[in-house]
Amino acid sequence: MFARRIAVVGTGYVGLTTGACLASLGHRVVCGDVDPAKIERLRRAEVDILEPGLAELVAEGLAAGRLSFVVGAQAAITGHEEGAEIVYLCVPTPMGVGGVADLSTVESVIDEVRDLLNPGTVIVNKSTVPVGTAERTKELLNRADVSVVSNPEFLREGSAVDDFLNPDRIVVGCDEQDAAERVSALYARLGAPTVLTDAASAELVKYAANCFLAMKLSYVNAMAELCERLGANIADVTEGMGYDRRIGQAFLAPGPGWGGSCLPKDTSAMLQVADSADFEFRLLRATIDTNERQRQRIVDKIRLAVTGKRGGSLSHMRLGLFGLTFKANTDDLRDSPALAVAALLRQAGAELVAYDPAVRSDSLRPEIGSVTVVDDPYLVGKEADALVILTEWPEFRTFDWSKLASTVRNPVVVDTRNLLDKDTVGRAGFTWTGLGR
Repeated sequence: MFARRIAVVGTGYVGLTTGACLASLGHRVVCGDVDPAKIERLRRAEVDILEPGLAELVAEGLAAGRLSFVVGAQAAITGHEEGAEIVYLCVPTPMGVGGVADLSTVESVIDEVRDLLNPGTVIVNKSTVPVGTAERTKELLNRADVSVVSNPEFLREGSAVDDFLNPDRIVVGCDEQDAAERVSALYARLGAPTVLTDAASAELVKYAANCFLAMKLSYVNAMAELCERLGANIADVTEGMGYDRRIGQAFLAPGPGWGGSCLPKDTSAMLQVADSADFEFRLLRATIDTNERQRQRIVDKIRLAVTGKRGGSLSHMRLGLFGLTFKANTDDLRDSPALAVAALLRQAGAELVAYDPAVRSDSLRPEIGSVTVVDDPYLVGKEADALVILTEWPEFRTFDWSKLASTVRNPVVVDTRNLLDKDTVGRAGFTWTGLGR
């Protein structure tokens, strides 16, 4: 394999994973970021992101001399003695006004590096961007000798390294075949199916995939509610569905709603794209509405479990929450459904105490709001009127539930992930309430 000189702009979740993994494939990678303190930590192989295997890959890349870290986008490109051949843009594209993706950082980087690019350089949009961004990037570059490729990422937090090195597919979009083939060749060792297409189609693939997954999650949450009304068991229903190869087992677990850094902003951005094309995407809008409703439904279930009434008052009730991150095996709190439910509970007057394996009590993260965070899970149960499972951390199953039962005021557990074994917590003295049961 021919090793390429690669610059990666941005060392967040996508950028750092991309840089470290490309270095592990034999390429020479320089990663740039605007945060000097973060760059210093990365030079010492200190990784702030909770992502299995990532710190090890960073350390290996540094030791082998294939991976380095510099301050700024310009330094990332000039960090190679002969200049970078391929430049990955892995910068934030957050939700802007009205749900449209904010491309200001992408545009700022293009303006910063335009005159430093060698003829023949390929710019790769790795961040999730709206349809038309590759074309917009070409206009901003105003360089006929520089190609722009769309190469969306499909990385799940908590398994990003494995997803990168064992991908379901590689999607590369560009109207210039040579540039597309140069980018796809970077991944040749992975042996994954490769989709070579135009830039617009590649950009739409990522949104289409994430919106479909959001629909699947909203659908299973609606089915769970229907199961409760009909006396059916959602676990058996989804098992029966999942064996159908057209459906599959993934994304069929009910919960407090979907969230995280991708699905909320990507569904909103897709609505904006549809609106701009004069297309009323009713199915996607219903998906988002169903997700918003799910959070209130969880609060209603907690009210019923604690007070015996769906509309009962939670004022001054002490609730112990297990889980704050949007999913297990990550420390990401962005658009966490657990925090959305917690906010609604707080509005209802409840006092909240929480434990999460990835969130320390001394954390100053503003997303946590008025939730009291403790480092000992057994403090969550102290005088609690109910315990609530909000994130599917496996370790919650192994708690000493008898010990927790001895500390609570009211032995009730509302399991919004159907994570716990009902009989186990029942033997400990708890009344268990799940979803779709």
